[in-house]
Amino acid sequence: MRIAGRLSIPHISTGDILRAAVKAGSPLGRRVADIIAGGNLVSDALITELVRERLAADDTSRGFVLDGFPRTLPQAEALDTMREPASLFVLLIEVADEAIVRRVSSRRLCDACAITQSVSPDAEESREGCPYCGGNLVRRADDHPDTVRRRLATYAMTAGPIVEHYRSRPLFTALDGLRHADVVTADVLARVESARRPFG
Repeated sequence: MRIAGRLSIPHISTGDILRAAVKAGSPLGRRVADIIAGGNLVSDALITELVRERLAADDTSRGFVLDGFPRTLPQAEALDTMREPASLFVLLIEVADEAIVRRVSSRRLCDACAITQSVSPDAEESREGCPYCGGNLVRRADDHPDTVRRRLATYAMTAGPIVEHYRSRPLFTALDGLRHADVVTADVLARVESARRPFG
């Protein structure tokens, strides 16, 4: 992740944590492996326990970027017990739903070489060819506009309470995510550096 790399702090993904725990064969990892093997979802409590364990590592002392956590209000409340709540920099990258729908629904996957790329929103799927191998560019079923809108509605129901949990905090910030990635990155870094000064 750009931000973590520029700040020389760890990028902590819940997916990575789960995979690392299973690979390490720790007691928590064995529990995760059993849950996944049974085709079940890892609970809030177990994810929280894994994140708590990861944040206890020495490399997080200067900060970290959390990816995929918190996803629920109980997870957000648990995070407040792992670090001083006032020290948490919470970033909300805002993009209008219809802009997301346009971006995601313009993604195509080559059925031959599996490269993902964007096409014009009004491109006819049957006439698109992969510029790399000539294969067919097809839209994944979960990238259909109606599917994306349903996913966004589900996300809003889950994310809304989390955003409200953080919105009144001094280190909560919302940014326009439609700008170029380099501009968004520079904006985030400037705000993070400004926020970090009082904490040394």
